[in-house]
Amino acid sequence: MEDPLQVIMNSDPEFSVLIGKTRQNALSQGAIPLKYKFLIAMALDAAEGAADGVRVLAMQAMEEGATREEIMEAVRIAQYISGIGSVYTAARGLKDVL
Repeated sequence: MEDPLQVIMNSDPEFSVLIGKTRQNALSQGAIPLKYKFLIAMALDAAEGAADGVRVLAMQAMEEGATREEIMEAVRIAQYISGIGSVYTAARGLKDVL
């Protein structure tokens, strides 16, 4: 799968480096284990309508040891905070993952 930010990387490499540093700052090992960071990010993407992000982040969370149950609990939290639309987004993103 092509990086969705490839056009940014090609057009503004300096900005691309800043984006990468921000990602590294947010999604590196720290006080919150990486699995939970990916689950949080996945729930936020579900709330924002980003099904591709849900898919990628769920797979990353699973690589870090997240279970199907943990993924679905994160979807429940997204629904509680952001409504049923987040569940539809999560369903599209998780279709080929779970």
